[in-house]
Amino acid sequence: MTTPDPQARGARKERIGSVISDKMNKTIVVRVERRVRHPIYEKVVTRSSRFYAHDEKNEAKMGDRVRIAETRPLSRLKRWRLVEVLEKAEASAAELKEAGEEAAAQAAA
Repeated sequence: MTTPDPQARGARKERIGSVISDKMNKTIVVRVERRVRHPIYEKVVTRSSRFYAHDEKNEAKMGDRVRIAETRPLSRLKRWRLVEVLEKAEASAAELKEAGEEAAAQAAA
């Protein structure tokens, strides 16, 4: 019996996008943007798609740039998995505020 050639099966699609939600356990929502030319007006328009992706270790956070790859259906909406986090998002204002409050509480104690 021979091993199947990965090229014969077809390459899995990969996309790069931004995490717009990480509220679900082991699931992220990724927005992938693409630029297309309008067929009549010929203006370049930005279109976006939302993909639900499996994040096994809950490592991606909101605002991160990530690479996702196509996979078998994991649930009703999830057909993608997280490959890697390309760029971490800078801390949000809420996170900075919480860190400041914690530091103030420790200083007061």
